[in-house]
Amino acid sequence: MSRVRIRRAAAAAVAAFALATLPTAAYAAAAPGAGVGARHHQQQAETIRQITLQGAVNVRDLGGYRTWTGGQVRQGLVYRSDALSKLTDADVTTVSGLGLTKVIDFRIPMEVQYDGADRLPAGLSATARPVSDLGLYGTLVGAIGSGDPVTQEQMLGGGRAEAYMRDIYRTFVTAPENRAQFAATLRELADGRQGPVLYHCTSGKDRTGWVSYVLLRALAVPEGTAEGDYLASNTFRAAYDAKVRAGLKQSGRMQNPDLLIPLQEVRQDYLDSATAQMEADYGSFYGYLTQGLGLDLRTLAKLQARLVR
Repeated sequence: MSRVRIRRAAAAAVAAFALATLPTAAYAAAAPGAGVGARHHQQQAETIRQITLQGAVNVRDLGGYRTWTGGQVRQGLVYRSDALSKLTDADVTTVSGLGLTKVIDFRIPMEVQYDGADRLPAGLSATARPVSDLGLYGTLVGAIGSGDPVTQEQMLGGGRAEAYMRDIYRTFVTAPENRAQFAATLRELADGRQGPVLYHCTSGKDRTGWVSYVLLRALAVPEGTAEGDYLASNTFRAAYDAKVRAGLKQSGRMQNPDLLIPLQEVRQDYLDSATAQMEADYGSFYGYLTQGLGLDLRTLAKLQARLVR
Protein backbone atom coordinates (compact mmCIF):
# COMPACT_ATOMS: atom_id res chain seq x y z
CA MET A 1 0.00 0.00 0.00
CA SER A 2 1.57 3.30 -1.04
CA ARG A 3 2.31 6.08 1.45
CA VAL A 4 0.38 8.52 -0.72
CA ARG A 5 -2.70 6.33 -0.56
CA ILE A 6 -2.41 5.99 3.21
CA ARG A 7 -1.99 9.77 3.59
CA ARG A 8 -5.12 10.37 1.50
CA ALA A 9 -7.01 7.82 3.54
CA ALA A 10 -5.74 9.40 6.74
CA ALA A 11 -7.07 12.76 5.60
CA ALA A 12 -10.43 11.18 4.85
CA ALA A 13 -10.43 9.47 8.22
CA VAL A 14 -9.62 12.70 10.05
CA ALA A 15 -12.40 14.53 8.20
CA ALA A 16 -14.87 11.73 8.86
CA PHE A 17 -14.16 11.50 12.56
CA ALA A 18 -14.01 15.27 13.03
CA LEU A 19 -17.50 15.47 11.57
CA ALA A 20 -18.71 12.42 13.43
CA THR A 21 -17.87 13.99 16.77
CA LEU A 22 -19.88 17.15 16.10
CA PRO A 23 -23.19 17.64 17.91
CA THR A 24 -26.08 15.89 16.20
CA ALA A 25 -27.58 19.04 14.70
CA ALA A 26 -24.25 20.13 13.22
CA TYR A 27 -23.58 16.65 11.90
CA ALA A 28 -26.98 16.54 10.20
CA ALA A 29 -26.30 19.85 8.52
CA ALA A 30 -22.76 18.99 7.43
CA ALA A 31 -22.90 15.33 6.43
CA PRO A 32 -24.91 14.30 3.37
CA GLY A 33 -27.38 11.58 4.30
CA ALA A 34 -27.10 12.17 8.04
CA GLY A 35 -30.41 14.01 8.56
CA VAL A 36 -33.43 11.94 9.54
CA GLY A 37 -35.19 12.17 6.19
CA ALA A 38 -31.97 11.73 4.24
CA ARG A 39 -30.94 8.81 6.42
CA HIS A 40 -34.21 7.05 5.65
CA HIS A 41 -33.74 7.72 1.95
CA GLN A 42 -30.18 6.42 2.09
CA GLN A 43 -31.30 3.19 3.71
CA GLN A 44 -33.99 2.65 1.11
CA ALA A 45 -31.60 3.39 -1.76
CA GLU A 46 -28.91 0.92 -0.69
CA THR A 47 -28.94 -2.65 -1.98
CA ILE A 48 -27.74 -5.35 0.39
CA ARG A 49 -25.73 -8.07 -1.32
CA GLN A 50 -26.90 -11.40 0.08
CA ILE A 51 -25.01 -14.63 -0.57
CA THR A 52 -27.70 -17.28 -1.00
CA LEU A 53 -26.95 -20.54 0.80
CA GLN A 54 -29.12 -23.42 1.96
CA GLY A 55 -27.45 -23.94 5.32
CA ALA A 56 -27.12 -20.30 6.41
CA VAL A 57 -29.60 -17.47 5.93
CA ASN A 58 -27.83 -14.25 6.94
CA VAL A 59 -24.76 -14.22 4.69
CA ARG A 60 -23.85 -10.91 3.06
CA ASP A 61 -21.12 -9.01 1.30
CA LEU A 62 -20.58 -5.87 3.37
CA GLY A 63 -19.39 -3.97 0.31
CA GLY A 64 -21.31 -1.63 -1.94
CA TYR A 65 -22.42 0.95 0.61
CA ARG A 66 -21.64 4.56 -0.28
CA THR A 67 -19.80 6.82 2.14
CA TRP A 68 -20.70 10.43 2.70
CA THR A 69 -17.12 11.34 1.74
CA GLY A 70 -17.88 10.29 -1.85
CA GLY A 71 -16.47 6.77 -1.84
CA GLN A 72 -17.94 3.29 -1.87
CA VAL A 73 -17.11 0.25 0.27
CA ARG A 74 -15.34 -2.32 -1.87
CA GLN A 75 -17.15 -5.55 -2.59
CA GLY A 76 -15.63 -9.01 -2.23
CA LEU A 77 -13.42 -8.23 0.75
CA VAL A 78 -15.57 -8.45 3.89
CA TYR A 79 -18.45 -10.84 4.48
CA ARG A 80 -20.73 -11.24 7.50
CA SER A 81 -22.82 -14.31 8.25
CA ASP A 82 -24.55 -16.59 10.69
CA ALA A 83 -22.95 -19.91 11.68
CA LEU A 84 -21.62 -22.06 8.85
CA SER A 85 -21.97 -25.43 10.58
CA LYS A 86 -24.95 -26.55 8.51
CA LEU A 87 -23.65 -25.76 5.04
CA THR A 88 -24.45 -28.24 2.29
CA ASP A 89 -21.86 -29.47 -0.19
CA ALA A 90 -23.23 -26.98 -2.70
CA ASP A 91 -22.92 -24.22 -0.09
CA VAL A 92 -19.28 -25.11 0.52
CA THR A 93 -18.65 -24.78 -3.21
CA THR A 94 -20.31 -21.36 -3.20
CA VAL A 95 -18.24 -20.24 -0.21
CA SER A 96 -15.12 -21.51 -1.95
CA GLY A 97 -15.90 -19.14 -4.79
CA LEU A 98 -15.63 -16.17 -2.43
CA GLY A 99 -11.86 -16.71 -2.19
CA LEU A 100 -11.82 -16.36 1.59
CA THR A 101 -8.45 -16.34 3.31
CA LYS A 102 -9.84 -16.12 6.84
CA VAL A 103 -13.04 -17.01 8.72
CA ILE A 104 -13.50 -15.54 12.20
CA ASP A 105 -15.94 -17.23 14.59
CA PHE A 106 -17.28 -15.07 17.44
CA ARG A 107 -19.18 -17.98 19.04
CA ILE A 108 -18.34 -19.17 22.52
CA PRO A 109 -17.27 -22.84 22.95
CA MET A 110 -20.73 -23.92 24.15
CA GLU A 111 -22.30 -22.68 20.92
CA VAL A 112 -19.76 -24.55 18.83
CA GLN A 113 -20.30 -27.67 20.94
CA TYR A 114 -24.07 -27.66 20.41
CA ASP A 115 -24.27 -26.32 16.85
CA GLY A 116 -21.09 -27.79 15.41
CA ALA A 117 -17.92 -26.41 13.87
CA ASP A 118 -18.02 -24.51 10.59
CA ARG A 119 -18.08 -26.49 7.33
CA LEU A 120 -15.54 -24.75 5.17
CA PRO A 121 -13.68 -25.31 1.89
CA ALA A 122 -10.59 -27.49 2.04
CA GLY A 123 -7.57 -25.69 3.45
CA LEU A 124 -9.66 -23.13 5.37
CA SER A 125 -10.34 -23.36 9.10
CA ALA A 126 -12.13 -20.94 11.38
CA THR A 127 -10.25 -18.71 13.81
CA ALA A 128 -11.96 -18.86 17.21
CA ARG A 129 -12.46 -15.36 18.58
CA PRO A 130 -15.21 -15.79 21.18
CA VAL A 131 -17.25 -12.80 22.27
CA SER A 132 -19.30 -13.23 25.44
CA ASP A 133 -23.07 -13.61 25.20
CA LEU A 134 -23.44 -13.19 28.99
CA GLY A 135 -24.65 -16.77 29.20
CA LEU A 136 -27.58 -16.26 26.82
CA TYR A 137 -27.02 -19.48 24.89
CA GLY A 138 -26.92 -21.52 28.10
CA THR A 139 -30.04 -19.75 29.35
CA LEU A 140 -31.85 -20.63 26.13
CA VAL A 141 -30.78 -24.26 26.29
CA GLY A 142 -31.98 -24.44 29.88
CA ALA A 143 -35.29 -22.69 29.24
CA ILE A 144 -36.20 -24.77 26.20
CA GLY A 145 -34.87 -27.98 27.72
CA SER A 146 -37.07 -27.55 30.80
CA GLY A 147 -40.19 -27.93 28.69
CA ASP A 148 -41.99 -26.06 31.48
CA PRO A 149 -44.04 -23.05 30.33
CA VAL A 150 -43.96 -21.50 33.81
CA THR A 151 -40.17 -21.71 33.98
CA GLN A 152 -39.87 -20.35 30.44
CA GLU A 153 -42.10 -17.41 31.26
CA GLN A 154 -40.12 -16.68 34.41
CA MET A 155 -36.84 -16.75 32.49
CA LEU A 156 -37.83 -14.94 29.31
CA GLY A 157 -41.17 -13.18 29.83
CA GLY A 158 -42.14 -9.82 31.26
CA GLY A 159 -39.48 -7.90 29.35
CA ARG A 160 -36.65 -10.01 30.75
CA ALA A 161 -35.49 -11.22 27.33
CA GLU A 162 -35.32 -7.65 26.02
CA ALA A 163 -33.39 -6.51 29.10
CA TYR A 164 -30.98 -9.42 28.64
CA MET A 165 -30.30 -8.31 25.08
CA ARG A 166 -29.65 -4.72 26.09
CA ASP A 167 -27.17 -5.93 28.73
CA ILE A 168 -25.36 -8.04 26.13
CA TYR A 169 -25.00 -5.06 23.82
CA ARG A 170 -23.58 -2.91 26.59
CA THR A 171 -20.86 -5.50 27.17
CA PHE A 172 -19.74 -5.07 23.57
CA VAL A 173 -18.46 -1.73 24.86
CA THR A 174 -17.67 -2.35 28.52
CA ALA A 175 -15.97 -5.78 28.51
CA PRO A 176 -12.22 -5.54 27.77
CA GLU A 177 -12.12 -9.07 26.38
CA ASN A 178 -14.92 -8.30 23.92
CA ARG A 179 -13.26 -5.07 22.82
CA ALA A 180 -10.02 -6.99 22.25
CA GLN A 181 -11.76 -9.45 19.90
CA PHE A 182 -13.42 -6.69 17.88
CA ALA A 183 -10.18 -4.69 17.73
CA ALA A 184 -8.19 -7.70 16.47
CA THR A 185 -10.78 -8.21 13.73
CA LEU A 186 -10.68 -4.60 12.57
CA ARG A 187 -6.87 -4.61 12.54
CA GLU A 188 -6.88 -7.67 10.31
CA LEU A 189 -9.39 -6.07 7.97
CA ALA A 190 -7.05 -3.09 7.69
CA ASP A 191 -4.10 -5.31 6.73
CA GLY A 192 -3.41 -4.92 3.02
CA ARG A 193 -1.81 -8.38 2.95
CA GLN A 194 -5.08 -10.01 4.06
CA GLY A 195 -7.42 -11.46 1.46
CA PRO A 196 -11.22 -11.64 1.76
CA VAL A 197 -12.46 -12.22 5.31
CA LEU A 198 -15.75 -13.56 6.69
CA TYR A 199 -16.77 -13.19 10.33
CA HIS A 200 -19.81 -14.64 12.05
CA CYS A 201 -21.52 -15.64 15.28
CA THR A 202 -24.51 -17.99 15.68
CA SER A 203 -27.32 -15.92 14.14
CA GLY A 204 -25.10 -13.33 12.47
CA LYS A 205 -27.05 -10.50 14.03
CA ASP A 206 -25.74 -9.31 17.41
CA ARG A 207 -21.97 -9.73 17.77
CA THR A 208 -21.66 -9.82 13.98
CA GLY A 209 -24.15 -6.96 13.69
CA TRP A 210 -22.20 -4.79 16.12
CA VAL A 211 -18.80 -5.23 14.49
CA SER A 212 -20.38 -4.60 11.07
CA TYR A 213 -22.00 -1.41 12.36
CA VAL A 214 -18.68 -0.25 13.81
CA LEU A 215 -16.78 -1.09 10.64
CA LEU A 216 -19.22 0.71 8.36
CA ARG A 217 -19.20 3.83 10.50
CA ALA A 218 -15.38 3.71 10.63
CA LEU A 219 -15.44 3.73 6.82
CA ALA A 220 -17.61 6.91 6.86
CA VAL A 221 -20.79 5.12 5.81
CA PRO A 222 -23.70 7.26 7.09
CA GLU A 223 -24.96 6.21 10.49
CA GLY A 224 -28.46 5.57 9.14
CA THR A 225 -27.11 3.23 6.49
CA ALA A 226 -25.04 1.34 9.08
CA GLU A 227 -28.19 1.01 11.19
CA GLY A 228 -30.07 -0.26 8.15
CA ASP A 229 -27.48 -2.98 7.59
CA TYR A 230 -27.82 -3.98 11.25
CA LEU A 231 -31.62 -4.10 11.15
CA ALA A 232 -31.67 -6.08 7.89
CA SER A 233 -30.97 -9.26 9.85
CA ASN A 234 -34.68 -9.30 10.74
CA THR A 235 -35.55 -9.59 7.05
CA PHE A 236 -33.06 -12.34 6.30
CA ARG A 237 -33.80 -14.38 9.44
CA ALA A 238 -37.59 -13.98 9.70
CA ALA A 239 -38.70 -17.14 7.86
CA TYR A 240 -36.07 -19.37 9.50
CA ASP A 241 -36.77 -18.05 12.99
CA ALA A 242 -40.52 -18.50 12.53
CA LYS A 243 -39.88 -22.10 11.48
CA VAL A 244 -37.84 -22.66 14.65
CA ARG A 245 -40.68 -21.32 16.81
CA ALA A 246 -43.24 -23.47 15.00
CA GLY A 247 -41.07 -26.56 15.50
CA LEU A 248 -40.70 -25.91 19.22
CA LYS A 249 -44.45 -25.56 19.63
CA GLN A 250 -45.22 -28.63 17.55
CA SER A 251 -42.75 -30.71 19.53
CA GLY A 252 -44.32 -29.57 22.80
CA ARG A 253 -41.11 -28.04 24.12
CA MET A 254 -42.63 -24.55 24.25
CA GLN A 255 -46.27 -23.61 24.59
CA ASN A 256 -45.42 -19.98 23.90
CA PRO A 257 -42.41 -19.87 21.56
CA ASP A 258 -43.07 -16.18 20.94
CA LEU A 259 -41.07 -15.66 24.13
CA LEU A 260 -38.06 -16.16 21.86
CA ILE A 261 -38.87 -13.31 19.48
CA PRO A 262 -36.96 -10.62 21.46
CA LEU A 263 -33.92 -12.93 21.35
CA GLN A 264 -34.29 -13.79 17.68
CA GLU A 265 -34.69 -10.22 16.47
CA VAL A 266 -32.39 -7.24 16.26
CA ARG A 267 -33.92 -4.02 17.51
CA GLN A 268 -32.96 -0.38 17.37
CA ASP A 269 -33.06 -0.08 21.16
CA TYR A 270 -30.53 -2.92 21.49
CA LEU A 271 -28.15 -1.03 19.22
CA ASP A 272 -28.94 2.20 21.07
CA SER A 273 -27.93 0.54 24.34
CA ALA A 274 -24.46 -0.09 22.93
CA THR A 275 -24.04 3.34 21.37
CA ALA A 276 -25.28 5.08 24.54
CA GLN A 277 -22.73 3.07 26.54
CA MET A 278 -20.07 3.99 24.00
CA GLU A 279 -20.79 7.69 24.40
CA ALA A 280 -20.95 7.41 28.18
CA ASP A 281 -17.59 5.62 28.39
CA TYR A 282 -15.66 7.25 25.56
CA GLY A 283 -17.50 10.44 24.65
CA SER A 284 -17.93 9.63 20.97
CA PHE A 285 -17.64 6.98 18.31
CA TYR A 286 -14.09 8.12 17.59
CA GLY A 287 -13.27 7.77 21.30
CA TYR A 288 -14.55 4.20 21.25
CA LEU A 289 -12.39 3.37 18.23
CA THR A 290 -9.21 4.95 19.56
CA GLN A 291 -9.51 4.49 23.34
CA GLY A 292 -11.89 1.54 23.62
CA LEU A 293 -10.51 -0.52 20.74
CA GLY A 294 -7.03 0.99 20.73
CA LEU A 295 -7.00 1.71 16.99
CA ASP A 296 -4.59 4.46 16.00
CA LEU A 297 -5.16 6.85 13.14
CA ARG A 298 -2.81 4.92 10.85
CA THR A 299 -4.89 1.75 11.28
CA LEU A 300 -8.10 3.69 10.63
CA ALA A 301 -6.51 5.19 7.53
CA LYS A 302 -5.48 1.73 6.32
CA LEU A 303 -9.07 0.57 6.77
CA GLN A 304 -10.18 3.41 4.53
CA ALA A 305 -7.46 2.78 1.96
CA ARG A 306 -8.13 -0.94 1.73
CA LEU A 307 -11.92 -1.04 1.95
CA VAL A 308 -13.11 2.18 0.30
CA ARG A 309 -12.69 3.11 -3.34
